[in-house]
Amino acid sequence: MNFDIKEAIEVLERTPQTLEYFLSGLANRWLESNEGKGTWNPIEVVEHLIEGEKNNWIPRLEHILQEGESKPFPPFDRFSHLNRKLEKTIAQSLLEFKTIRTQNLIKLMELVVPETDLEKTGSHPAFGVVKVRELISTWVVHDLTHIAQIVRVMAERYRTDVGPWIEYLGILKK
Repeated sequence: MNFDIKEAIEVLERTPQTLEYFLSGLANRWLESNEGKGTWNPIEVVEHLIEGEKNNWIPRLEHILQEGESKPFPPFDRFSHLNRKLEKTIAQSLLEFKTIRTQNLIKLMELVVPETDLEKTGSHPAFGVVKVRELISTWVVHDLTHIAQIVRVMAERYRTDVGPWIEYLGILKK
């Protein structure tokens, strides 16, 4: 087993500043580009991350610690951020993400004190029995997945502009 909660927190606490540094001040064309119909642009990814902070990771952790396997935790709508009109800047979204993430990491460290908590189980509505350790591991890999997605989407914008060098650009290989 590779999981270590301190190492997990190292990644989780860096994601907001990574995104802030990478996305702040960019032209809207970078922030609004996507990979085609049904895909997300960097702004939508950040909004999805905010939604996860509000309604996924810590609420599910609390549910597991309080309810165990007695009842499944509520499903998380991964697409709910697409159903509302965005009326804030990327800077405001990044600040919101950073603020909520900071609060959630404090809660995480308060909730999962003994290492034995990591093996506690709960009931996922689709997967069945899951462990606290698996939930936190997924949270970390979810962050990494969306960072990679943002980079991939941004690279896609220049697909036709790189000319023959596309052969050497693995991010543009399909």
